[in-house]
Amino acid sequence: MSLNRRKFLGAAGTGGVLLQTRRSAAQPPGAPRNIHPGVWKFRFGTPETITPVATRHYPPATAGLANLPGVETCPLSVSGSGSRRGYLVRIPLGPNEIVYGLGLQLQSMIQRGLKKRLRVNADPKMDSGDSHAPVPFYVTTAGYGVLVDTARYATFYCGHKDRRGAGQSVSEQGPAEISQDALPAAYRRYRFNQATEVLVEIPEAAGVDVYVFGGPRMRDAVQRYNLFSGGGPLPPRWGLGLWYRVKNDYGQEDVLKLASEFRDRRIPCDVIGLEASWESHAYSSTFVWSKKYPDPAGLVKDLASQSFRLNLWEHAFTHPDSPIHQAMIPHSGDYEVWGGLVPDFLDPQARRIFAGYHEKEHIALGVSGYKLDECDNSDFTGNWSWPEIASFPSGADGEQMHCLYGQRYQDTLQSVFERRQERTYGLVRSSGALAAPYPYVLYSDLYDHKEFIRGVANMGFSGILWTPELRNAAGTEDLVRRLQSVALSPMALINAWYIKNPPWKQVERDANNAGRLAPDWESIEAICRTVMELRMRLVPYLHAAFVRYQRQGLPPFRALVMDYPDDPATWAVDDQYLVGESILAAPVVAGQAARAVYLPAGDWFDFWSGQRYTGKQRIEVKPPLEQIPLFVRGGTVLPLAEAALHTGEAASWRISVQVYGDRPAPAVLYEDDGAWNPSLTEVTLAWEPPGSVRRSGNGPGPRYEVAGWKFVG
Repeated sequence: MSLNRRKFLGAAGTGGVLLQTRRSAAQPPGAPRNIHPGVWKFRFGTPETITPVATRHYPPATAGLANLPGVETCPLSVSGSGSRRGYLVRIPLGPNEIVYGLGLQLQSMIQRGLKKRLRVNADPKMDSGDSHAPVPFYVTTAGYGVLVDTARYATFYCGHKDRRGAGQSVSEQGPAEISQDALPAAYRRYRFNQATEVLVEIPEAAGVDVYVFGGPRMRDAVQRYNLFSGGGPLPPRWGLGLWYRVKNDYGQEDVLKLASEFRDRRIPCDVIGLEASWESHAYSSTFVWSKKYPDPAGLVKDLASQSFRLNLWEHAFTHPDSPIHQAMIPHSGDYEVWGGLVPDFLDPQARRIFAGYHEKEHIALGVSGYKLDECDNSDFTGNWSWPEIASFPSGADGEQMHCLYGQRYQDTLQSVFERRQERTYGLVRSSGALAAPYPYVLYSDLYDHKEFIRGVANMGFSGILWTPELRNAAGTEDLVRRLQSVALSPMALINAWYIKNPPWKQVERDANNAGRLAPDWESIEAICRTVMELRMRLVPYLHAAFVRYQRQGLPPFRALVMDYPDDPATWAVDDQYLVGESILAAPVVAGQAARAVYLPAGDWFDFWSGQRYTGKQRIEVKPPLEQIPLFVRGGTVLPLAEAALHTGEAASWRISVQVYGDRPAPAVLYEDDGAWNPSLTEVTLAWEPPGSVRRSGNGPGPRYEVAGWKFVG
């Protein structure tokens, strides 16, 4: 985390969220104001005072913004008008201009032609815009992005709502339209080569601020938005290892027994997570250790002796038996959830009370982070959350609080880690606009594997992180294929909260809990171990990708179209994604004996066989069960660590280097000492040949040791 970011947090941290209610100087209606390099702000009417930008926790990463390619003029004209329904913003959309983003959209990637109401919902059943993490930001293949600064359930009409008499223009340049076989059936009714507009309706509002992020490329616009948000997080290395959440009814001895088993059987794991039963009461929460955990400090110490970190599940709804309940009453909303208070995390005093208790009772003992559950909204399906008509001491209503709650909850607990200058990595079930800096990964109670893979491809458009966590499986193939998707995601998470034994011992839930293990479980375990070892081998590469995310705003996982927007064949590819700069992942779903993989321009090498392919073609692969289709871009120097049991092991710092193709560009790794403001020594690996290693800086952290070089092709 950069020093200037910490200075800002020091100012806001004592009072929590910094409410920026002061507005900028007057400007002509509809006239953009350049506020950062390549970033423009439009102001319409009188914006609300409770918005994502107004309540932001992190300042823009100005140094990173200054280093992006220059954009001299605003690429868009935006207009707005008020009505009795709220406020309407109109944004032109050109021919062949494809729209992406709007947050964690699990059921679609291309947004052009669709209507999305960005409503916070834990159980999105249709492609309507409902999401754990709706983000009022989109980006297009024309190379710009748009953020509508609202904490309302805004509706985005992403083209093809044509006003009477407006007429349409058809592009005479570029692809006339995307080829039919490259489009999912749902999109084939739209003619993308016609000019149209994006309409954004913000309910209740008398005005709104709109931010435009220039490119010139699509990727640059996404980077600019992420840096405006504050830049990406830099997780501690242990956060990039394997995570395992134990069965809900486990006790202290059960956890320690499983931890020892993992080490004995050489199962890679860095983090063990406890589910709800660690609390004396969980729905709602007391935040008090239950009798199942009589010595939490001892538990943390015993796990640390085996190089495990501890993560705690919770939600914010505060039970009457909680030690902080009475103090929280005047700082909570006027509706309860599961009989517990809903803390107003826009209220500085609420944040101080909540954060102070967590520091004293958990973090000071050595707890490394949290899983923040149910901070979204299930009022539409499960009917357990607070209603939109709720009111809070800060002045927010229930709708605004739903839009902001996930991040303000993160802010509250982040303030403890920031004050203690400790890095963390955790899980959260809701997020939104300007979320890029948060070291929290989204997850879901839904479980469709194809949608989970789409989530990994989609997240990079909106400054959020997502894990397709592994819970249960329909069989061995489903188990392994899901685990492979997990291994190639921001958090490699196995969530065994309702099974007693690890899933490779028995995938069937009742049999697992009854202790009836699969007769061939050891062979299944061996396959799963190989997948987990792949993740551990990629930790140095993934860590370097997150450093670029923090400094440059470049998402470490992203859809192919972000790097290849001029190739129509990439526009609808939502079951593949880029990992870092050089790896293309194409996960397989159980039942697929073969799958098609699209390779963009350039040379690509099969990670497993080394076979070279020429890009701009679709190939068919038939991967064996133990392999996920992976391709390495030609011109890559790829560092791979030894398969360690945890990221603190010496093997995690011993790397072999594989060189792909002609004129490979040097790779840069970072030696991270784990400190709050880490000293990152740059390690440049270059193939000249032979291979060479150059260091810039002399940080105190562990040092990479290069064990060997291999030229692949």
